[in-house]
Formats: sequence, structure tokens, C-alpha cells
Amino acid sequence: MTFAATPPPRSRPPKRSRARRFVPLGIAAWLVLEIWLLTLVADAAGGLTVLLLLLAGVVAGGCVIKRAGRRAWKNLTESMQAGGDPAASPGASSKPGERSSGSGNTLPMLGGLLLMFPGLASDVAALLCLFPPTRKLLHRRAERLLSRQARYTPGSLGDAFQQARMHQPDGKVVQGEVVREDEGPAPRRDDPPLTR
Repeated sequence: MTFAATPPPRSRPPKRSRARRFVPLGIAAWLVLEIWLLTLVADAAGGLTVLLLLLAGVVAGGCVIKRAGRRAWKNLTESMQAGGDPAASPGASSKPGERSSGSGNTLPMLGGLLLMFPGLASDVAALLCLFPPTRKLLHRRAERLLSRQARYTPGSLGDAFQQARMHQPDGKVVQGEVVREDEGPAPRRDDPPLTR
């Protein structure tokens, strides 16, 4: 019986990433801010007003999400009936030099979710996602950030993101195997048959 060699013990634990360190702190700070704002409004206008504000946010958020979902479904069915690429945006042009208008539903859905989340700071963030000038600004900023962070090495997430953004008809990638005709067939091996 053989035993594998045990790996040497690590001298120090692995480093935690910045996100794992600061995201919980950011969430806690956001929750404290939300509770503080709600208590300020409750002191100024009363508890019933806060309850009505929270209920109105849930109803408005549900309507926004429903509207954005219907628009996304309509765009998907129209592109499927037209025989187009369902991953392409509905305003995508087929000319190589032109850029698509990109009427996505991501930010309106995010705005609806933020409206449904109880709190006033999340409602302000939701209105930023829903107001058209700030929505375009956020969309451009997020697209720039994602394309800058994405690395275009084959098989990476950045490569997949780049391929998903291609709207030209010649931008398709066909996977396959290259067979060279100038090489002869591989020599046949004469191995002895296996006996049992």
C-alpha cells in the first residue's frame, strides 16, 4: 500500500480580495443609511406616511418590472419571427460601421427592483436607473467599465463578452477541426491482441 506525499503546510493563509472585505461593509452601511432615513421621515411625517411610501414603492417597482419584462418579451418574439439573432438588441443594425441604439431592459428592471427594496436611498437610486438621461449615462459607463475590465484571451469571460456584443453578420465563430490534405494518413499500429 502506498501513500501520497502530504503537501507542505502553508505558511500564511490566502489573501482575501478587496471585494470580499469591503462588500459586506458597504451593505451594512447602506442598511444603516436606509434605516436612518426612514426614522427621519417617520419623525417628520409619521409612521403611516412611511408605510404608505414603502407600499407605493413596492407597487411602482412591480409595475416597472412588469413593463420592462413585457418589452423584453416583445423584442424577443419580434426578433425570432424576423429570423434574427435573439441575442442582438432590437435596434441593432446589420451594417458593419454602424452602432446599435441598444434599448436594453436591464436598467429599468434594476430600477424596479430597487423601488421594491424598502428604503429611500434605494428609491433615489431606482429613479436614477429609470430617468432616461441618467439611464443612458449609466449604460455607457457600465459598458465602458465592462469592456475595459474584460480581457480578450481565448476562452475567457472577456472573450465571451466580446463575442456576445458582435452584431455584424460576419462576426460569427464556427468551431471545428482543421484537416490538412497534404499529410498522409497516420501509420497503422500493429499491437498484439489483448488476452484475458
